[in-house]
Order: sequence, then structure tokens, then C-alpha cells
Amino acid sequence: MLSKSSLIKPNRNTKFRIDFDWWKSQDRNWRNSLISYLCPEHREAFAQHTDGLELDLVDPETGEVTKGDALIHTLITHCARQEDFITPNAPLVDSIFKVFLSKDNQPMDSEELAAIVNKPAQTILSTIGSTRVYKGIRPV
Repeated sequence: MLSKSSLIKPNRNTKFRIDFDWWKSQDRNWRNSLISYLCPEHREAFAQHTDGLELDLVDPETGEVTKGDALIHTLITHCARQEDFITPNAPLVDSIFKVFLSKDNQPMDSEELAAIVNKPAQTILSTIGSTRVYKGIRPV
């Protein structure tokens, strides 16, 4: 069965984000891929853990406690905040993926992404708005 988002052709106003649940269900090696984005300090720490470690995550505004993946949490809250995390000559999909990580995976459209990665919005839309899903980047 097709999902609603797979029936809509994305345009410049379409917001995207990383759908970690989709990625986990489609790629057995998603953890290895994420480990490669960690800073050296955390890459070494997580290289020892092949299974998922869960953390209690506290919402600072509501105080609500939820379970979350330690690898994803560390990547978004620490490694993606490093000054050299987004590099100018990286492949386009990697750059877009890193932007989402560095922006707490907040939904963004191709124009917003273009302003950050310095690539044409149409090129970005053609890449992440196609039927192929890269690193779980999908329309919201």
C-alpha cells in the first residue's frame, strides 16, 4: 500500500526531514552509516556498541520523558553542533543530511536547504524529491 506522501509530487514548498523510523525499516546498516557522521570522540565510543542504546530524553519545555536512541541523540545534540560538521565539498545528499541533523531535524524545503548548502534549490528538489529515498530524507 502506498503512503499518502508517496502520492504527492514534491515542489519547492514541500518540507522534508529525516524519517528515522523509515530508514531503520529499510536499511539494516543505518547505525553504521550514522556512526560515520559522529565526531571522533563519539565514533570511538559508539563503535563498541552494535545494538541500540536507549536514553531517557526530557523535553525541556514540558518535562515529558520519552525513550530515545542514544546514537541519534548524541549525533544531533553534540556532533552536528561542531563547527566543521558541514563541509563545503561533501556530496549533496550528505550535506543535506547533515543540515537536518544540525537543525534538530526540523522540516525544511528546498529553498531553505539551498541557502545553507549553497546549491540550487531545483537540484536539491530533484534529488530528495524523487521516488528514491536517501538516508530517510522524505517529505513531511
